[in-house]
Amino acid sequence: PETLKPRPAVVTVMGHVDHGKTSLLDAIKQTSVTEREAGGITQHIGAYTVNVNDKKVVFLDTPGHEAFTSMRARGAQITDIAILVVAADDGVMPQTIEAIAHAKAANVPIIVAINKMDKPDADVDRIKQGLVENGLMPEDWGGDTITVPVSAKNKEGIDELLEMILLVAEIQEFKANPNRNAIGTIVEAQLDKGKGPLATVLVQKGTLKVGDMVVSGLASGRIRAMIDDKGKRVKKAGPSIPVVILGLSEVPNAGELLYVVKDEKEARSQANKRRDIMREQQMKQTSKVSLDDLYEKIALGEIKDLNIIVKGDVRGSIEALTQSLAKLDTDEVKINTIHGGVGGITETDIMLASASNAIVIGFNVRPNLSAIEIAKNESVDIRTYRVIYEAIEDIQAAVKGMHAPKIVEEVLGRARVRATFRLPNNHTIAGIYVMSGKITRNAKVRLLRDDVVIFEGAISSLKRFKDDAREVQTGYEAGLGIDGYNDLKEGDMLEAYILKEVER
Repeated sequence: PETLKPRPAVVTVMGHVDHGKTSLLDAIKQTSVTEREAGGITQHIGAYTVNVNDKKVVFLDTPGHEAFTSMRARGAQITDIAILVVAADDGVMPQTIEAIAHAKAANVPIIVAINKMDKPDADVDRIKQGLVENGLMPEDWGGDTITVPVSAKNKEGIDELLEMILLVAEIQEFKANPNRNAIGTIVEAQLDKGKGPLATVLVQKGTLKVGDMVVSGLASGRIRAMIDDKGKRVKKAGPSIPVVILGLSEVPNAGELLYVVKDEKEARSQANKRRDIMREQQMKQTSKVSLDDLYEKIALGEIKDLNIIVKGDVRGSIEALTQSLAKLDTDEVKINTIHGGVGGITETDIMLASASNAIVIGFNVRPNLSAIEIAKNESVDIRTYRVIYEAIEDIQAAVKGMHAPKIVEEVLGRARVRATFRLPNNHTIAGIYVMSGKITRNAKVRLLRDDVVIFEGAISSLKRFKDDAREVQTGYEAGLGIDGYNDLKEGDMLEAYILKEVER
C-alpha cells in the first residue's frame, strides 16, 4: 500500500447570503495571522492556509455552493468538512437548507457555526430546532452535529470553532501519499495580462514541484513558478496545499483535475485526448436521467436510484410529496428526495440536479428564465405539477414503463405585467410586455408571482392598441385579460402555454 501521511483538512464555508460567511472567514484569517505576517497581505487565490495549534487547516474561499455542485458535476470532490454559518438572530433559511442538502449529497461532515451571537435577539435554541427539522441533530441534544456559537464581529468563539475543525479532522483521519506525482484540482483560474494564465491548484495527492509538466483539461505546460497563499514563491506543494501556478498554455476550468505527466509529448497527447473526449461529450450531452427514458435505463441496469429535487409553494406540500414518493420504491429502483425547498426553481437547484443526476419536480412553482437555460444546457429534466397525485402517477408510470400517450405542455412565451387597468365592468386588463416567445389568444395562461403559480386559466382578451390580436411576439406590448381573474399586479409574470398529446 502507498505510504499515507496525515494531510491538512480542507474546509468550505457555506450558508445563507447575509449570515456572515465573509466576516467569519476574515475573523479566522485575523486570529491566525501572527504579527510577523501581518505586513504581508493575504493573496486572494481562492484558498488559504491557517495554522491552529501547529496544525494546518485549509479554507476554500470560493462561493459556497459552487465548491460543491460545479466541482462535483465534474467529478472533483475537494472539501473534507463543511462549515454551515447560520445567523443566530435570523434562523435556518432556504439557502441554509440548500447548503445542508449539498453537503449531505457530497457526504461531508457538517459543523454549524451559529454566528452573530452579539445580537440582542440571538436565539440559539431556535436555530437548533431549525437544524433538527432539517436532519441535523445537535450534539448537546443527543445527536452528532457539532454546533459552535460565534461572533465574527467580536472575534468570539473563533478558537473553539477552529478546535472543532481539528477534532473532526482527527476523527476522520485525512491522509494522502506525498511521495508520488501530484494530482490536484483547479480551485479558480484567470488570465493575467503580464503573467498569462494563472491557476490556483489544491494538491490532493503527491507533491507538485516547479518544473513539473502538467495537464488540466485542455491546458498543459511546464510549471514556471508557484506562489502560496501568502504571496511567497515556493518550490513545491504537498497534499491539501493551495498554490498559484504559472506556465499553463491556457486558462483551465475551475473543478478540472490537474495531473503531472512525463514530458511534453505525453502532455500534448493527453490534452488532445481530452479534446476528443469533450467533443464526444458535447455530441451526446452526457445522458442525464429523465422520466421519458427511465424505464429503459432501469431495465438496462444503468440506474438503481432515482434522485429527485422537490420545490414547492409551501412546506406542507413538499413533505406530502416527499413521503408519497418514498412509497414508490421497487426492487429495481430506489427513489431518493435529495433536497426539498420552498420557492421557485433556481439555478442552484439545477446545478445540484446536474451534479447528482436528479430530476426536478416543481409543485405550484416554476423555474426562472436562467434556470430554464441552464437546465437545457445541462440536460436536466424539470417537471411541474399542480396536483400531487399527478406527480406520483407520472413517476409511477415512468418507473413501471407504462406507455400511455403523454400530455405535454409547450410553453409559448413569457410576458411581464407593466401596468393594470380597471374596466367599467370591473374586469382588469394587464398592460404586458412580451419578454420571450409569443403570447397567443387561444393559449392557456398562468400567472406567476416570484415564480410561484397564483392562477391558471384562459385568456379572455388580447389586444394591440384597440384591435384584437391573434398573437403578440417578443418585444411588443399588448393588453391582456384573464378569464375569471382580476387580481393582477404590476411585476407579475404571465406564462402562455398549450397542452398537446404525444406518443411515448
